[in-house]
Formats: sequence, structure tokens, C-alpha cells
Amino acid sequence: MAYNKRFDGRKFDETRPIAARVGVIPEADGSAMFSIGNTVAYAAVYGPRELHPKFLQNPQSGLLRCRYNMMPFSGAGSRVKPGGGRRAKEISVVTEKALLPVLNLDEFPNAVVDVFIELPQTDAGTRCAGITAAAMALADAGLTMKDLVSSVSVGRVDDKIMVDLSYKEESYEGEVADIPIAMIPGTGEISLLQMDGKISREELQTALELGRKACLQIYEVQKSALKEKFGVGGKIG
Repeated sequence: MAYNKRFDGRKFDETRPIAARVGVIPEADGSAMFSIGNTVAYAAVYGPRELHPKFLQNPQSGLLRCRYNMMPFSGAGSRVKPGGGRRAKEISVVTEKALLPVLNLDEFPNAVVDVFIELPQTDAGTRCAGITAAAMALADAGLTMKDLVSSVSVGRVDDKIMVDLSYKEESYEGEVADIPIAMIPGTGEISLLQMDGKISREELQTALELGRKACLQIYEVQKSALKEKFGVGGKIG
């Protein structure tokens, strides 16, 4: 049976409901919450601070270090092993790579900026939610940034191209392709593109176009959250 209607009734180009806030963790230098549907991500930024051990220090620039973690009983799918694993480490690395193009850490030699991403509730799209929250938290911390980074998943279920797959869609018994992307909205540059599943070149182009439009919608939500804290005329980044 073809997948002609989404499980939650959304249009194929429609994301789940989105919400965002910044300054949610008072003890952090910067923090943010981003939710999309039932997936909720919190990001906390600490630093810049001196990097230890010293042999890891870079006298030319600061270091960005991200840690992604899904809580053991966070939601959809199997119970997550406490303490993370290979998947958490891989997502931590791709999160760093997605964020680095907008950051300028040259003024912080020998220092590190730590970003901790925690997901207490999940229903697919977790790395995308984490990247989006982390970008807002970095801006909240006052770090020099060229732009924010917005992220969402796109993909294919049977022959339908769609944006923001839910866990039920990722687990669909038919043909599924899940493609997390991250975009720098001001330039349209893609800073993350991964894929799980098979998709044709033409389908991928269609999916990426849907993703760009969704990222621009997410970008507006990110900016609104920052402006709500700093004021309409406040500087973002």
C-alpha cells in the first residue's frame, strides 16, 4: 500500500510544530531550547575557557567541542544506552562540523568552547534539533558568528518526498530515505548533508529544496527567540 497520507496528517512539505527559547539554563554562558514535534533539544554553552590538557591547545584559534546525548528514556525507539555510544560520538562530530563555518574562534587561542546537547524527549530528527538549539545557544553566549545554522531532516517514504520525518515514517516498512541537512540561511550553504537509504538524484534535489524552505522557516523562529531576549534592535551573534 502506497504512503499517500502522513501518519500525523501533515502536508508533505510541512514540519511538525516548532518552538524555541534562549537563556533557559542560567548557569551556562549561553543556552537554548528547540522543539520540533515531540523532539526536544536543550543546548548549553560554556566558554571560551582554557583548554586542558594543554597539548590539545591551538595557539592560532579556539576549539569547538560538542557533546550530544539522548537521555535513556527519551522517547521513540529502543531505550538509549546511558553514557552514549558510537552514534552519539558520530553525531557530536557532525554537529561540530555543521556549526564551525559560522564561528570565528581566532580571537580565543588555546581556548575551548564546549556545547552540551541533551535530548530529554525524542521522536526523530534529533541531530537536527540539537544543531538548531546549539546555534542559538552559541549566539546567546555572545560569540562572534557570521550567521545562525538551521537544520531539519528531509527524505522519501515510498515515492513521496517530504520534510521532517517522524519516527513512524523513519520506521515505515516500505522504502525510506532519511536525509538530515543543516543550512547557513544567509548564504544557502549546506553545512551538513547525510543520508540513510536510497534516493535518486532528482528526488534528492527536490528534497533539498523542501529542506531549504523549511530551514528558512526555522531560521525565523530562531531569530524571534533571540530577539525576544535581547530586544528587537539587539544584535544577534
